[in-house]
Amino acid sequence: MRNVVFFCCTLWSWTAIMAQRAPDNVLIFDGYGLSYQPCEPSIAVSPNNPQWLVAGSILDNVHISKDGGWTWSSSKLESKYGVFGDPCIVASPKKDVYYLHLSNPDGQAWSSDALLDRIVIQRSRKPGKRWNSGAGMGLNGNKDQDKEWAAVSVDGSQLVACWTQFDLYGSPEISDSTVILCSTSNRRAKKWSEPVRINRIAGDCLDGDLTVEGAVPDIAADGTMYVAWAQADTLWMDRSSDGGETWLDNDLRVATIAGGWDQKIRGIGRANGMPVTRVDRSNGPHRGRVYVNWTDNRNGEDDNDVWLVWSDDGGQSWTDPIRVNDDPPGAQQFFTWMDVDDVTGHVHVVFYDRREAAAKYPDVRLRPSWNTEVYVASSYDGGESWENLKVSEEWFRPNPKGFFGDYNNISAYGGVVRPIWTRNDDGIQSIWTAILDGYVE
Repeated sequence: MRNVVFFCCTLWSWTAIMAQRAPDNVLIFDGYGLSYQPCEPSIAVSPNNPQWLVAGSILDNVHISKDGGWTWSSSKLESKYGVFGDPCIVASPKKDVYYLHLSNPDGQAWSSDALLDRIVIQRSRKPGKRWNSGAGMGLNGNKDQDKEWAAVSVDGSQLVACWTQFDLYGSPEISDSTVILCSTSNRRAKKWSEPVRINRIAGDCLDGDLTVEGAVPDIAADGTMYVAWAQADTLWMDRSSDGGETWLDNDLRVATIAGGWDQKIRGIGRANGMPVTRVDRSNGPHRGRVYVNWTDNRNGEDDNDVWLVWSDDGGQSWTDPIRVNDDPPGAQQFFTWMDVDDVTGHVHVVFYDRREAAAKYPDVRLRPSWNTEVYVASSYDGGESWENLKVSEEWFRPNPKGFFGDYNNISAYGGVVRPIWTRNDDGIQSIWTAILDGYVE
């Protein structure tokens, strides 16, 4: 009996210690000496082997781990179409990994009209190795193709990519507009369907609230495709039940994004609260549930929060917004991303968080810095309740004069959950992950 008591006490003590300290953080890559500082990281846990992880970061970085994220190797991605940021990494159960990014076909970047002429996707048949030269989608004269994301079906046989097409990026002309386009392909990802416009109301080209942006698609287990985006103060959704050939005539209204998607975060040059769409593809009790996650300031101008809604009827009706972060009012949370584990059905959300700075200095005017940390919130009951976990070991302060990116990312499969984020230290940006084994399910 004494041994049993000792064992139970030891187990309780170890559990308490685990609950108190942050998970182990792992440096993936830093930008020391680079002209383009790394940011906008994307990560994918391979469904074929969850110990294989592939990540990407600005401008053309590939990062690979074979041991669950403890160690990483990095290389540069090359394509005949050029590589110019907005990395999106998705993985399939057939060992395929896909890297989507923007184009820079003549290597002249912003000095050339050819920049952003198409969305590029490159495939690797072994996680992160021997990428092909890539395929392009969306080539449409001098129009700019930007801010893409993709999803893979549960069997790995189909892909869908969605993005924003600008008639001319940054144009103030009323005659220039933005639309959301989607295209599909098979596993080989070489030939893509003619892009289909899915949004009814076009946006402007100023890359602000009135621009249509934030298209992040997903494919349900039954093959239905969903994608939400933001415009002004509204989140919209469309869906396709025939593999992306046709979409709804009228967009579905998801929720209000208070204050718009173009948001003001102290110490960040630009920030957004664009939505992320994910579907429960597990065999659990919430199979088929569609989730949308975003940030907005409905609780106050200096009080951005993380929100989530869900639908159990294909997006026809939605729950009231549920607050994901569990801190008292007054702190800023921003740059959210979400994933739903295809095996467990658990929902995981990563975001930057300033609750500790807000608690120490309740008066915003007296806060001496923009101390920023990283949190992951997890729900094990279909989004009804949330457990918040600080996953960063140390806070950092962003550089308001540098480009900090537009997003972070998180990937979950079979209980392996890996967030990825950017931090800044004296002007040098770096990409990090946290080993959440034993902390989340």
